[in-house]
Amino acid sequence: MKGQTRPLRWLPGLNIFRRYEASWLRHDLSAGLVLASMLVPVGIAYAVASGVPGINGLYATIIALLVYALFGPSRILVLGPDSSLAPIILGVVLPLSGGDPQRAVALAAMMAVVSGAVCIVAGIARLGFVTELLSKPIRYGYMNGIAVTVLVSQLPKLFGLSIESNGLLRDLRAIAEALLAGKANWITFMIGAGTLALIMLLRASKRVPGILIAVVAATVVVASLDLASRFDVDVLGPLPQGLPGFAIPWITTADIVPVLIGGFAVALVSFADTSVFSRAYSARSGAPVDPNQEMVGLGAANLAAGFFQGFPVSSSSSRTPVAEAAGARTQLTGITGALAVALLLLLAPSLLRDLPTTALAAVVIAAAIGLIEVTDLKRIYRMQQWEFWLSIVCSVGVAVLGAIPGIGLAVVFAIIEFLWDGWRPHFAILGRADGVEGYHDITRYPDARRISGLVLFRWDAPLFFANAEFFKQSVLDAVAESPTPVRWFVVAAEPVTSVDVTAADELAELDDKLRAMGIELCFAELKDPVKDKLKRFGLFARFGDQGFFATVEEAVSRYLHAHNVDCVDHEEPR
Repeated sequence: MKGQTRPLRWLPGLNIFRRYEASWLRHDLSAGLVLASMLVPVGIAYAVASGVPGINGLYATIIALLVYALFGPSRILVLGPDSSLAPIILGVVLPLSGGDPQRAVALAAMMAVVSGAVCIVAGIARLGFVTELLSKPIRYGYMNGIAVTVLVSQLPKLFGLSIESNGLLRDLRAIAEALLAGKANWITFMIGAGTLALIMLLRASKRVPGILIAVVAATVVVASLDLASRFDVDVLGPLPQGLPGFAIPWITTADIVPVLIGGFAVALVSFADTSVFSRAYSARSGAPVDPNQEMVGLGAANLAAGFFQGFPVSSSSSRTPVAEAAGARTQLTGITGALAVALLLLLAPSLLRDLPTTALAAVVIAAAIGLIEVTDLKRIYRMQQWEFWLSIVCSVGVAVLGAIPGIGLAVVFAIIEFLWDGWRPHFAILGRADGVEGYHDITRYPDARRISGLVLFRWDAPLFFANAEFFKQSVLDAVAESPTPVRWFVVAAEPVTSVDVTAADELAELDDKLRAMGIELCFAELKDPVKDKLKRFGLFARFGDQGFFATVEEAVSRYLHAHNVDCVDHEEPR
């Protein structure tokens, strides 16, 4: 029995289908057909925004949905091309492809292979927690920067312009110069702006396929009025007939480094998005989701897309709610949508030949607008301004430097943010306050009484290389500022969760200095795992058993008896 179920652990989709209920079928099939109405225009739009032909967006959509249905743990999560990945893919594809669509496809596909391999290895190694290292303000900052980048990249298509992309600021300048020079195609703009307005108008309703309605309307207008030939409105043209075949994406040795960097960046962003969405939908359904299996499912979908003429995929914040609102029960919804797209390519590939590219730009712009977070950033500004400004700096960094350097910047900020709290943590001198049990921060309780010759010092962080020197100096400052000559210095160490080698060496130096001053260094409430580390570092023997106390009250009691000090409001530990 175990031999049969263990392999299925990596194929949660099969487990779902083994327990499939007949009552789910009509819901999944109808939701799949509704979903398919969005998959085609969105897949094509994000492919064009990523610098590859539109057909490859449909290939990536089909393969990702089919593979994730087997390997993905979330029942209704929809995978496919996504706006948040477009600038990352474009940042690698555009400078390396030289305008060759086949090279662009190979580069993008290899990025998907790299991303897929990274996600699978990380999932098997149970590294699904890594995306939790990015704080909410940093995630908002990154996504807002991506949204601005995506939006600006689509403005030339919206206005019917042709510019060479050189970065956000230069692109904005080039667009402005082209508009002032009268190079815009205003017929193209009216179609794109109308499409965008209709999408935004219908966005409020999850049951109404606003993107499909807007794109179909734009296509009908262009085809019926022959705007492509009369006013030079750029259209998609006929799609190749047939399904994607297996193909190894060959790249040159000069492409390896940028493709690897881009693939790692895609893996980080796509899993961050996917983990957020999967947790959100699992919370609604009450079904737990394994983040490591989520990473494996995402990796398998990307790996397969890369070998079947696709490009990197992620979860979709626009298509998943559509599937949910349409009544999806399982991943059969995604399979149905994928098969519907496949039938379109087999039976009616010319159906979208009059689809205007400005309408595709409108689809991507609408998605970019949906990525922008403002409301929660206002809340963060009210709560903690420095985190708000951290988010803004991250947004500007992504928008100005580009998506891939922006990811690096976001990770650096995350590390700095983590180290900052531990680098200069809060500490307190403790005293006895009226009406409150125990010993408390004298800055919070100015009337708190201190015990003559004793300093109670609470350190609110782990002790490690970044704050070890600050800890030592803070202790020495506390000794110097004591109102009475110090005999004992007790560290209330309950918040100390770890000690590293650097901090241990600083502790030894501090102990030597305090001993030279006639002061005994002790610890109270130190956790056993931290004690174990001190034993390995040779410090436990230095302080001895008498240097460690179970509670602060015990330490105070021992000090009072050792030095015959009277303290009227001290309570003996029970």
